[in-house]
Amino acid sequence: MIKPDTHPADPPQQLRQILQRVHAELVAAPRVDAASRRLLHEVLGDIERVLGEPARPAAERPARAHTPRLEALVIAFEAEHPTLAGSLRQLIDLLDRGGF
Repeated sequence: MIKPDTHPADPPQQLRQILQRVHAELVAAPRVDAASRRLLHEVLGDIERVLGEPARPAAERPARAHTPRLEALVIAFEAEHPTLAGSLRQLIDLLDRGGF
């Protein structure tokens, strides 16, 4: 029998956890260029706004403009910030699976 506290978090909670981790990693990565840092903050802000909205049917959801921007950031951060890039990949996967 699975204990209640061992169930994985619901997708919005998982997104919040990953967003917190990405914010912390971004703060700890002082060598991120200003343009990438600004773009990442914009994308994370977009995602946080979506999390604050009531759930909508898939047909009513806007196109996921954040995914291509996040993928570009993953590529940009891969060499110098692999931990941040990995967290962004997890974020993309969760956004795609959760339909955000």
